[in-house]
Amino acid sequence: MKQALLLLNMGGPNTVGEVELFLRNMFADKNILPMNPYMRKFVANIIISKRLEEVKENYRLLGGKSPLPELTQKLIEKLSLKIGIPVYAAMRYVPPFADKALFQCQKEGIEELILFPMYPQYSTTTTLSSVEDIEQQCQEMGYEPKITVIDPYYDDYDYIEASVAKIMEAMEGKDTSEYDLLLSAHGLPMSIIKAGDPYEKQVEGNVSAIKTYLASKGIVFHNIKLVYQSKVGKSAWLEPNLADVLRNPTHRKVLVYPLAFTIDNSETVFELDIEHREIAQKLKYEDYVVAKCMNDDDAFADLIARRVKTV
Repeated sequence: MKQALLLLNMGGPNTVGEVELFLRNMFADKNILPMNPYMRKFVANIIISKRLEEVKENYRLLGGKSPLPELTQKLIEKLSLKIGIPVYAAMRYVPPFADKALFQCQKEGIEELILFPMYPQYSTTTTLSSVEDIEQQCQEMGYEPKITVIDPYYDDYDYIEASVAKIMEAMEGKDTSEYDLLLSAHGLPMSIIKAGDPYEKQVEGNVSAIKTYLASKGIVFHNIKLVYQSKVGKSAWLEPNLADVLRNPTHRKVLVYPLAFTIDNSETVFELDIEHREIAQKLKYEDYVVAKCMNDDDAFADLIARRVKTV
């Protein structure tokens, strides 16, 4: 059976001009705004009108684009050498969209699509949204491959080991016992969690696995805390919020590790490393460190290759 691997992600604007497309596609997603289509469009227009220029300015500070597409391509190049089947990016909200990869797969006679969510923890807002997009596109194309979705890997031993390697890479030359480790996951509205989304439980499982691994290696931090970032609007979201934690310091040396991202994007490079760093600087933190995501690290590429080969 001819196979191809698709890396599923939300994507990131390739130019400042793509920011509005990104926002419009994201807030048109029924899994992001679970309400009737008319209300969704109304709410989306309000959010976008308020945030568009600010978000554009954020991307200008990042050099006019998200780092995510380029980093994903580097990972694809490594994976192509490791697994011997075609590998494509399938972004949800900006190019390269899934249809580009799917047309190529259909043309090449690919019989099985292996979908690897670039989200370690499952959520209806991420994994389900991306998988549904693939299924819908295939249906519209009259393309009927076998579709295999790789399971969440938030508690996979190799993934935890690779996560701790990124944490320790950021701590090079520093004494971990002097730092609070803030494990920062993307927040979600409580309404989505209460509707049965397993994301919070899987994030907590991820944190527990990292704590256990650190303890097994004798690596000690002053404190380890789960926090959530990226809250939008006034409704109740998962707590505690990272910005609130930073504004009420109990310790002034912190390392932030992006728990729910595998590829660096605006929410790690801008939100964590620029926006939240400003909070720490204003409050005279002694040190504020942000760890990198997996990106195209060999350990992450090896994990993906192993998961694909055991399908």
